[in-house]
Amino acid sequence: MAHRCVAVAVALVALLAGCATYTTPGGAVSIPQITDADIAEALAKEPAAAFPARLVVARVQAPGYASYSNRGLGAGRYSVVTNRDIETEADFARLGAMNGVAAVAALNRLLLPANLETARELRTAAAQLRGDILLLYTIDTSFRTDKQQIGPLQAVSLGFFPNRKSTVTATCSAAFVDVRTGYVYGVAEATVSESQRSDSWSTESAIERARHSAERGAFSAGLGEIERVWVALHAEFSGGP
Repeated sequence: MAHRCVAVAVALVALLAGCATYTTPGGAVSIPQITDADIAEALAKEPAAAFPARLVVARVQAPGYASYSNRGLGAGRYSVVTNRDIETEADFARLGAMNGVAAVAALNRLLLPANLETARELRTAAAQLRGDILLLYTIDTSFRTDKQQIGPLQAVSLGFFPNRKSTVTATCSAAFVDVRTGYVYGVAEATVSESQRSDSWSTESAIERARHSAERGAFSAGLGEIERVWVALHAEFSGGP
């Protein structure tokens, strides 16, 4: 009887909310999975970029990625997000200011093929921009309350979790890949969480603000890690001190 009452209460809350829902954004993509996986082949690769290097930046996400403010392009094992959502002009200026960077460019949808299977397609597109090193990054965002984990592309009934703590966690993972050879110079990662009471998740815009804040924070923190990794790889591969 108690379980039945709970079910009726949940249905009533959903009804009062007008059956409105918020669909969580799509997932991240495993960058190692879209790079060449063969170990012997990977170990045989050599760095070929000349410094100062031209940096080409691309955000990659899971196939069919979609959020309330963005959508991934391409079919296959991953998609590419070309519209800036959590990124700013200041972020790209920050990348361009790194020692040993000659220029920074972003991949354009006109350069991307319809089918995306490995990082080779991205390297080919970056080569058309005369890029030397490809900076790939992906954002993995998860939603949870104190009792439930909410995965990618799930519909959340607005007001469904009253009086509970809700958390949005976003992780930015990045990798530097040689455009010519596919050599991976290094990886970086940063995670940021935004917590608040779930009763504030009463509208789509409220959840979207929490999502955007966490992803923006993760990307900003990721830039710091990207800069740190770049200092090390520049010192190792540029031939300078």
